[in-house]
Amino acid sequence: MSVTRKDVEYIASLSKLKFEENELDNFTHQLNDILAYVEKLNELDTENVEPLSHPVENENVFREDELKPSISTEEALKNSPSKTEEFFRVPKVINQ
Repeated sequence: MSVTRKDVEYIASLSKLKFEENELDNFTHQLNDILAYVEKLNELDTENVEPLSHPVENENVFREDELKPSISTEEALKNSPSKTEEFFRVPKVINQ
C-alpha cells in the first residue's frame, strides 16, 4: 500500500489544512516511509505469541493502608503567609 500525492491532498482537505507544493511532496514521501516501516511488522513470526491486554505485566502496586501520625495543625500552618487559627487563608478566586 502506498500513499499518493492525491491522497495527501485529500487528507489535507479533510483536515482543512493548506500546504505548499513542496510540502505535499515531502508528506507523500514521509507517509510512504512510515507505511514501509510498519509493513516490516508483517515479517515477524507471531505464531506462538499470546495476545496481551497490556504490553507490560504489572502487579498490584498499592500498599496497605496504615494509620500513621500526622503533623499538627500548628506545624502545618507555621510557614503560611496568611492563616487563621486552623486554616490557610488564600485570595478569593471566584467572582460573584
